[in-house]
Amino acid sequence: MGSLSQWARLAFRRGAFGKRFGSTLSGAFAAFVLTAAMTTAGLVWAQAGQNGGRQNDASKANAPGRAADSSELELLHVQGNVSMLAGAGGNIAVQTGNDGIALVDSGSASMSEKVSEALRRLNKGQVTYIINTDDRSDHIGGNELFATTGHPLAIDRAAQASVLIVAFHTILDRMSAPAGQATPVPEKAWPNDPYSAPTKTLYFNGEGIEIDHQPGTTDGNSIVFFRRSDVISTGDIFDITEYPIIDLKAGGSLQAVIDGLNRLKVMAIPGNHQEGGTMIIPGHGRICDEADLALYQEMVTIVRDRLQDMIKKGMTLDQIKAAKPTQDFDPIYGKKDGPWTTDMFLEAAYKSLTSKADAHAAGN
Repeated sequence: MGSLSQWARLAFRRGAFGKRFGSTLSGAFAAFVLTAAMTTAGLVWAQAGQNGGRQNDASKANAPGRAADSSELELLHVQGNVSMLAGAGGNIAVQTGNDGIALVDSGSASMSEKVSEALRRLNKGQVTYIINTDDRSDHIGGNELFATTGHPLAIDRAAQASVLIVAFHTILDRMSAPAGQATPVPEKAWPNDPYSAPTKTLYFNGEGIEIDHQPGTTDGNSIVFFRRSDVISTGDIFDITEYPIIDLKAGGSLQAVIDGLNRLKVMAIPGNHQEGGTMIIPGHGRICDEADLALYQEMVTIVRDRLQDMIKKGMTLDQIKAAKPTQDFDPIYGKKDGPWTTDMFLEAAYKSLTSKADAHAAGN
């Protein structure tokens, strides 16, 4: 998004609540900003069409927790050694080079054969690494296929495995199961290279890859930064297609999502006029840059502040839902049906903000 359009949106949304700039924008200034933005709307939408219009079908197929319903995959070069494969469930970041292929997430199981075919057209090398950003089925579904194909890796720690699957250790804990219980995920799909430190690093295809543990939608999210290519793969911490999926049972929280978005803003460096620079592959949806990230971070922060105010006033969850605190954002991020609705988000956010740990972290 262009910087003018970005500030126009924030002026409207923040001015309406008279809070976050320290004082409400004057009517004359707000009108000026919004009028100017309207004159550039054609340019903004034209750019949106260039950056994301080709991915609309893939984005619709990318609803979390649901198998992709499109037979078409779209492979888009991002920059450097990194491309994005869309339409297989969650977005898949693909790094290629002489060493082979590294993936961030592997899509839905139903699309794994098509993902494999698309990768063979891009690079004849073997998939050596899969980095799972979380354990949702549309991010880990292809793990099993790649773990059961290919030759054993010539890497000491691989122990004859044909792919190294990297994830934070709590992801492995949930994908496996306690003794005597049925495992929710086939054993071949489990991470065989888990990490527990704040950061894990790899060097692959002539590029440093930084894997950062960042609690967000769960307690085990990872953010992946391809340093030379200047591309970040965020997983579901940043998902421009909907409100954040807060999995309370898996240790996720609204404040942790905001902390993750704030961290991403520090990592991403914008190009001229807030366009370009560090490119971002979100969990679902089109390729983004720092300006897109800023808009999403502002939205989530504003919604949190509204909910906190309502909670401080003693409003119940039903009263908060009736007040529609997300109404101005719903045309972009809201859903009335499907696996993650606006009501589900509000309920998870409310429970998160009223828990002791999250309330303290958010400054309640």
